Amino acid sequence: MNTFGTKLRLTTFGETHGVAIGGILDGLPAGVKINLEFLQNELDKRKPGGKFATARKESDKIELLSGVFEGISTGTPIGFIIYNENQKSKDYESVKNLFRPGHADFTYFYKFGVRDYRGGGRSSARESAVRVAGGALTQMFLDEFGISVESGIYSVGKINHSANLDDEVLNLDFEFAKNSEIFSLYPALEEAFKEEILKAKNAHDSVGASVVTLIKNAPVGLGEVLYDKFDARIAAAMMGINAVKAVEIGSGTNSSASFGSQNNDFINKSGFLSNHAGGILGGITSAQDVVIKCHFKPTPSIFLKEPTIDISGDETICELRGRHDPCVGVRGSVVTTAMARLVVADMMLLNASSNLANLKRVY
Repeated sequence: MNTFGTKLRLTTFGETHGVAIGGILDGLPAGVKINLEFLQNELDKRKPGGKFATARKESDKIELLSGVFEGISTGTPIGFIIYNENQKSKDYESVKNLFRPGHADFTYFYKFGVRDYRGGGRSSARESAVRVAGGALTQMFLDEFGISVESGIYSVGKINHSANLDDEVLNLDFEFAKNSEIFSLYPALEEAFKEEILKAKNAHDSVGASVVTLIKNAPVGLGEVLYDKFDARIAAAMMGINAVKAVEIGSGTNSSASFGSQNNDFINKSGFLSNHAGGILGGITSAQDVVIKCHFKPTPSIFLKEPTIDISGDETICELRGRHDPCVGVRGSVVTTAMARLVVADMMLLNASSNLANLKRVY
């Protein structure tokens, strides 16, 4: 499906080498102040360019088509479009009849029977620019409630500060990440992260990365039990991002190696004494910080010879040309922020009708 959300729905369209990509954000309440400068700045964080990303040059200039009047949301669908400006489809002609290892070529072909070889078509991470735009528009709604969402690079390849995020949350420097060329959460590790990315790039290879996303000031009570829990929705949103292969909430996998006496978040009159749960209990937010860790695989587009098969089933060698990110997790961190924003806002709108008292305050 091409639509995400229940009350706040983002529908996206377009292909990486098509005329344009775009989306419709439906369900944003009327009266939200739309900050076009903030919207474009968020897209600029994700856009290609620089030595740590693909050399494809796209301005990612967004054009709003509907749903906004005199700088305020009207409550109707907000339509927007981003034109593609720098496609080089000829770079993919050599692989149009074969399946690139690590890509969605194989599965898309056998599902749809159509082979859009131009950079993967709809499966390309180019589409994630639309999610960033939708998330930025959503943040304008969240600003009314003092809710913030931040992300940054926690590790690159095997280089990280600690394998235990519980011990590190307080040391994550999101302010530094805002001005870091690669959104590093550690000033002391930024150069090491950069060197690891460039080492992979110079070897015509790529490298994976982990991203931490922090949601602050989300109110208690968000999450629809039993089958639309907040953590389940977050996990689905993050796993829907290109190249994400694992998602952890709070202590994540470390919880499976601990005792209940270590993992439980004890409570006193002042509140919770720890946050192993990552701000979610029983699928419902606890008003603590929501802590999310996403693991991105290495960019599958590498410039080394790789064994594969063609659409006829014959064995061949894949030799890529073109422009690709040496570490997709860097720009991916901007997308994790956007998806978290969409989940929080959608759950807030759903929660508005969760009990009679809420409805009476409205009606």
